[in-house]
Amino acid sequence: MVHVAAPHAAWAVEQLETFNAFMPTGPWTADLDRRLYQQAGRDLRISVLGSYDATDGSWLWGWANPGFRGTPVVGAAESLREFGQAHGVPEFTEEVLGLGGCADPRMAVETLAFAAMGVLGAAGYIGVQASPDARLYMVPDDPQVPRAAPDPVTLPRMLLTGAGVHPGGPARSVVSGYFDRHRLPQRPGPGRISAELPGGAAVDVSFDDAGRIASVEVGTIGA
Repeated sequence: MVHVAAPHAAWAVEQLETFNAFMPTGPWTADLDRRLYQQAGRDLRISVLGSYDATDGSWLWGWANPGFRGTPVVGAAESLREFGQAHGVPEFTEEVLGLGGCADPRMAVETLAFAAMGVLGAAGYIGVQASPDARLYMVPDDPQVPRAAPDPVTLPRMLLTGAGVHPGGPARSVVSGYFDRHRLPQRPGPGRISAELPGGAAVDVSFDDAGRIASVEVGTIGA
């Protein structure tokens, strides 16, 4: 899964921060038949990704849930399954994933939902406690959710955090994928990738011999 999730990781970190800032904290309710999620007075149209059962450490995709199968509320999960079939990603195509053997099953669930958000290009993801032993995961499908824009101040943190989502993963793919997602001109070179941000800032990302991000320098073009 890492090879398809990594290019979206830094962008997803940035977008998830934007989404979390947009959503107020407070009580929530969900009407899945209407694809409606409500939290602290804010209404969102959502799509169900899946659910996690802590009793056996299993993840069930929304498209495989008999109560949701074939309904509009699992449209995003269906799209992810089609992506998984096309790109050979079993984590997206197996009905049930056993996560109980992971060192931290809860973190594994969050990583899975985060990867799904990135691959889908969703504006965020939501995880809520649906019962004492089960959590429900959703992605917003609503144009009111703001989309993040590149920020020269926070960009180094986004790239470094995105590269850390999958330790040992392809950091160069994380950086290139971030620039691709924002449709920013980039110039790849040996051991580095350079790009130009809206507003006139230049970004130069260098990598060490192990392929990790060594530095992220942001400055004025031509400086």
